[in-house]
Amino acid sequence: MTELSLEAEMRRLKPLVLTEPLEGGVLPVASGGIHVWHMPALTEIFGDDSVLQFGGGTLGHPWGNAPGAVANRVALEACVKARNEGRDLAREGNEIIREASKWSPKLAVACEVWKEIVFHFAAVDILDK
Repeated sequence: MTELSLEAEMRRLKPLVLTEPLEGGVLPVASGGIHVWHMPALTEIFGDDSVLQFGGGTLGHPWGNAPGAVANRVALEACVKARNEGRDLAREGNEIIREASKWSPKLAVACEVWKEIVFHFAAVDILDK
């Protein structure tokens, strides 16, 4: 595309660009591969004002979608309660989830499905040297 045609294309698309101010009304979103074992870190990182979009972490529950949603909610509530009690989510997160799973069969099943999965990958956004 030539510089002139790029400018023409930008002029053509200009009416589609949002011009109103959008700052101030956003929430952080966690999405993509998250499940109950991630809840302590998500609670620690995002706090109370966030959107947690569980796809497979809900739909992958062997008892169905609703039990998957309950498992996620129980894990979230356990982490928020633990944080509010002064517990260290980074160090005690897995134990907090294990404790909650003792009184929530739906969470216990989700914990078994997802195990304590940890991803150990190098960052992919490192600048080449």
